[in-house]
Amino acid sequence: MNKFNISAIVLSISLAYSVNGMAQNLSKNEYKAAEKGIVAEYKSAKVKCGSFADNAKDICLADAKGKEKVAKAELDARYKPSKKASYGLSVAMAEANYAVAKEKCDDKAGNEKDVCVKEAKAALVRAKADAKAQMKTSTANAKANETSSEAHMKAKAKGTEARQDAAADKREADYAVAKEKCNAMAGDAKDRCMNEAKMHHGK
Repeated sequence: MNKFNISAIVLSISLAYSVNGMAQNLSKNEYKAAEKGIVAEYKSAKVKCGSFADNAKDICLADAKGKEKVAKAELDARYKPSKKASYGLSVAMAEANYAVAKEKCDDKAGNEKDVCVKEAKAALVRAKADAKAQMKTSTANAKANETSSEAHMKAKAKGTEARQDAAADKREADYAVAKEKCNAMAGDAKDRCMNEAKMHHGK
């Protein structure tokens, strides 16, 4: 089974609401107008989803909701730029991708569906872990720039710790995927699969 290419599932989100588009600040009136536009766009997208049926409709609705969520996060980041706002945007994009990926899994059955869900979840965990590590590292570096060389060392240590935490979260998510794949097997084959998964993921 092909692995989910999560980044391609809601590609339009990352293209339409790129972090690079956050350069200009907005006035309060511009913010309110843009917010109304996002809500109107979401309502229009929901109406279009009505032309679909069953899981295709669910996927369409998840995509529409995800785009609204990302658009609002991007708008907030433009209105009041901050490291926290940038992190919020990254998380919103990850969650939007996950929501669509999870709905797509409903088109599958049995272990194939279970693996699909685990892979979608693993992609979400990886994206959130990376976003969190980036925010912590950026915050630590910013503080270090305001103080002494000792602070720079502490910032470096915090950045390393954040990246290690992110790596641990991602390993755990990948291990969950590997275990789910083993569940499709039986007997010695399943035992070997589980042992290999444990060794590969340091369990």
